[in-house]
Amino acid sequence: MDVIVIGGGIAGVATAYQLRAAGHRVCVVERHATVAQGATYGHGGTVLPTPLDVWFGPTFMASRQNAKNGVISKPGFSGPARQFVKKLAALQEPDEFGHQYEMLRPLIESSREAMADMEARFGYEFEQASGLLYLVRSAQEWQQLQPALGLLALHHVPHRVLTPAECAAYEHSVRTEPEFAGGVVFDHERTANCPLFTKLIKQTLDNQGGVQFMLGCEVSSIRLDGQRAAVELASRPGETSRSREVDVIHADAVVVAAGQGSLALLERLGLRLPLYPLRIHTLVAPIAHEECAPHVAIVDAVKRITISRMNHRLRIAGGAVLQAANQLDKPLGEALTKEALALLGQATHDWIPGAARISAALPWEGVKLLSPDGLPVVGNALHPRLFVNVGHGPAGWGLACGAGKLVADLISGKTPDLPAETLAALQAERFGQGV
Repeated sequence: MDVIVIGGGIAGVATAYQLRAAGHRVCVVERHATVAQGATYGHGGTVLPTPLDVWFGPTFMASRQNAKNGVISKPGFSGPARQFVKKLAALQEPDEFGHQYEMLRPLIESSREAMADMEARFGYEFEQASGLLYLVRSAQEWQQLQPALGLLALHHVPHRVLTPAECAAYEHSVRTEPEFAGGVVFDHERTANCPLFTKLIKQTLDNQGGVQFMLGCEVSSIRLDGQRAAVELASRPGETSRSREVDVIHADAVVVAAGQGSLALLERLGLRLPLYPLRIHTLVAPIAHEECAPHVAIVDAVKRITISRMNHRLRIAGGAVLQAANQLDKPLGEALTKEALALLGQATHDWIPGAARISAALPWEGVKLLSPDGLPVVGNALHPRLFVNVGHGPAGWGLACGAGKLVADLISGKTPDLPAETLAALQAERFGQGV
């Protein structure tokens, strides 16, 4: 089949890879000049999510004091945005959290297998580093994490619970003063460079053939009929009008995997997904003092701030600002941006003082979409020839390869190797008609 994938981030490129592996011809349409330039560019580095850092559950918006949970609520929230937060808050209850993670876990494991297969085939090197140390500040926060720790034990996820002294012994850059509650270490989980990984996949696809990348092209609309699908391309800035035949690309199926750009395209077709934007921030800072720099990735477990080393720099990611959906295209505002970046700098100072030159850090800001139940939207929607792969949240890399495999299986008419309840939990229809 001929398949168009809209979006050249990790979700779209991973989907293109799986579609080509299944024997389809693929065209990837990306509005930027190359792949991995949107939300993928600012990924924090954690490869696969654990129960400690999925963006729902016991610690999400657990405190009304933003500085304590690392999520900033933009003033002027609309009614729908408040309902969104309320739905996510319901998952803080341990049984609800456990159930939702059970739905997500098969997709995480599918992604793990797909990534392992790609690395074995092609020998990819994308700045991988093993070891994640999650740190917890207070006894209250430690108590909030207990449901997540219970899921780690239930699913036999290899990990170790450490005292503050053991945390400092494991990672020399962590100080025991001021006092903190403890940590959890995952010796075999990894951080890596998500944009580099995405570009390596593109390079593989370029070498193999069968996948065309149309870069610097933006999709203005999707056309669907009984037999075929098509996308219409917007005119480029400064470009003279072209004939409609050139502006339209036809295919047997279309996959929408364009991150925040997916919402408007789908809404024009009558599919309004209740996904909300998280503005995620990243600082890339030079290492100030080598003796203070961490050897493993450090994660502030409640603030969801990840500090990972990449050669001679530190990537500090988090500082999420939760917005109303209708604010997506508007600038965040200098005050909120400063507040978000200050959270990143403060977390770095708190956990590994002296490690980063924050004053010389390069900032980045991007949008990631989060659903009101914490799960992505992956699968067929509205029309037999339309597929969606969106809403992965900040854990997008850890779900992308499995989600791409799922979409490729569905387009190929193959029964996906995921439980039926997980497949149902990922469908757009779960939000009900008319949303």
